[in-house]
Amino acid sequence: MSEPGEGELYDVAIIGGGPGGSTAGALLRTYDPALRVIILEREVFPRDHVGESQLPPIGAILEEMGCWDAVEGAGFPIKVGATYRWGRDSELWDFEFVPSFRDEPRPAPYAGQRKLTAFQVDRARYDQILLQRAAALGCEVREGTAVAAIERDGDQVLGLGLRDGGRIRAREYIDASGHHGVLRRAMGVEVECPTRLKNIAIWDYWENAAWAVEIGVGGTRVQVLSVGFGWIWFIPLGPTRTSIGLICPVEHYRSAGRSAEALYLEAIAQDDRVSALVRGATRRGQTETTSDWSFLAERSVGANWMLVGESAGFADPILAAGLTLTHVSAREAAYSILEARRGGDRAWLLGHFDLNQRRRIRQHIRFADFWYAANGLFTELQDHCQAIAADAGLKLSSAEAWAWLARGGFTNDAIGQAGIGGLDLAGMKQVAQRFTKQPARWRVSESNIYELALDGAAREELPLYREGRVQRVVALTRGEARLALTGMYKVIVDLLARGPVDAQGLVTTLQRAFARQGPQQAALLVQHALQALEVMLSEGWVRGRNDPRRGRISLETPDEGPRIHANRDVLPT
Repeated sequence: MSEPGEGELYDVAIIGGGPGGSTAGALLRTYDPALRVIILEREVFPRDHVGESQLPPIGAILEEMGCWDAVEGAGFPIKVGATYRWGRDSELWDFEFVPSFRDEPRPAPYAGQRKLTAFQVDRARYDQILLQRAAALGCEVREGTAVAAIERDGDQVLGLGLRDGGRIRAREYIDASGHHGVLRRAMGVEVECPTRLKNIAIWDYWENAAWAVEIGVGGTRVQVLSVGFGWIWFIPLGPTRTSIGLICPVEHYRSAGRSAEALYLEAIAQDDRVSALVRGATRRGQTETTSDWSFLAERSVGANWMLVGESAGFADPILAAGLTLTHVSAREAAYSILEARRGGDRAWLLGHFDLNQRRRIRQHIRFADFWYAANGLFTELQDHCQAIAADAGLKLSSAEAWAWLARGGFTNDAIGQAGIGGLDLAGMKQVAQRFTKQPARWRVSESNIYELALDGAAREELPLYREGRVQRVVALTRGEARLALTGMYKVIVDLLARGPVDAQGLVTTLQRAFARQGPQQAALLVQHALQALEVMLSEGWVRGRNDPRRGRISLETPDEGPRIHANRDVLPT
């Protein structure tokens, strides 16, 4: 790589000071305080920004950045889950991150049940807290500084021309500019739209709306509610401020012949639940809109640059994954740069960063498609499930693809874990059961002898990002499928490597392995191991057969459980 030309020289230049830029900058300086890092933000904070609902993985990143206490101290509502009304079913149901959230004093440390919950954040305050943390760690932060030009030589960035006439040089560049995609566009990176969903988002902020439910000190659930032509989000951001938005197909908006504000107010008026919550509230009166259809960049890395967050892709907000995808990708970008500077294989690090980000975004787009396919307005998307399966290397009919997705065909959100969007595999099956009105299928219960089926599998190494280092984890690959030998997947592979195991022997061995964790935790770990086995059976890594002389593992998906159940809230009068 050639040395940059004239101008101020930094190790890393980050375009964008939102959560992606702040996270990358903070972690770069946390693990290498000698790095010269500059963050260029075109706006001056604080400023409003849509995308306020988080998922639990963000908490660990905030703790790693050293700003959990500041975010918790801001008093944002604790997101303990969500209340849904979806599709043709008028019944309200709840998804809980924690089976029984306990009341506890605030501010609280990142420990216990708070590791399993999330925040609902006022982005004006949240983003400022994160940017200030990056500055406190030694990043040079320039607000009100827009990047006007990207200087390049082929696929290498040579410098950034600023609107104020300045010029920045760096050895590495990160595009965290969100949907603007400043660097992505300048480098000519194409995007694809791997979905038929093309929606528009319309929103405003309200003062003094009632909360649908208050659990303990500041705990609540967001509301996701189908209406005749789309769905409404209702997200409390603090004691008095609430974000309320409408998502609807852009074609409906165009054909309705009404303004975005009129359509927005019509949706709120038609929904009894939201109408009751805003009865005594006042609206800011500044309706905002954006197109929010999903997209994915064809690549997220170049010779000396990386894309993080929404600059690399966007998944429909039905799963509230935007901030999580941003924080996670920014963390992995920082880790990749740090490891490369220590002498790590740069091509391997950036190649897997690109693969991980694109897979993760695509997985969330897939799950959003499945979610919308259960809504009466989007029945044609059931056929789209066939394309989703094909993308994973499976040739299935539309009906078979729907069944595959309902069994958990999107389970690679994080290496070594079976789940997506805060749902483990059991939760995913429970959601699918609600949507399809068909009993969820558990392959683990259909067999009672399990053996490894690794014929034709190759081995490769995948990155595991931990404590400032990128560790190499062995994975098995077969076509588009890959199985990282870490977490519960490694537990199952190690257990079955000795030969076929029957159901009772499997459970007994798992119980013994986890016994030191205590009865309650051990039982939970056994369930997680069985969920990993379910994924491995579905993806062909394990083969199941039956011996009529032996017992089976009985796994069922209840309509009502501790984490997913019918809503029992009583609205304020």
